[in-house]
Amino acid sequence: MTQEDIATALAEFDADIANDTSADGPWHALQVLSQKIIGAKLFTIMTVDMKNELARREYTSDAKSYPVSGTKPIHYDRWFDTVHKDRQSFVANTIADIATVFSDHETIWALGCGSVINIPVVIAGELLGTVNCLDVEHHYTPERVELSKLLAIPAKLAFLAASKAA
Repeated sequence: MTQEDIATALAEFDADIANDTSADGPWHALQVLSQKIIGAKLFTIMTVDMKNELARREYTSDAKSYPVSGTKPIHYDRWFDTVHKDRQSFVANTIADIATVFSDHETIWALGCGSVINIPVVIAGELLGTVNCLDVEHHYTPERVELSKLLAIPAKLAFLAASKAA
């Protein structure tokens, strides 16, 4: 991806998030940007409520397989340590590695996905949630992981815009 491609994708995201007033507009704009920057066959947004130790899927690109629905308890494991404690992206590039932290690994595999990157969204020291991109095995190369850092500010903007639309 060239610098020009990145600049174009960011400008398109900016225009989309500025003009789309639908409830899912910010999430869809972030989905499109993520697909352009790092790729994602499946894209979801999770929010977290650490006070009540709950996570909630706010947006999904596949409502049939991963519907936006209720809450689920937060699990304390290496994924939690990476994303919640260290505030780093969690990357797994094989379905075997995914299976060690996600109980829904069979569904992930059935969708043709075998790699994941979960990007934490932190504002004012608080983890608001994660941007979750999934694709084929070995998709999230070191180069794509580095490019995913370009999504940090747009993700914060999408979370802010979504809170205004709610």
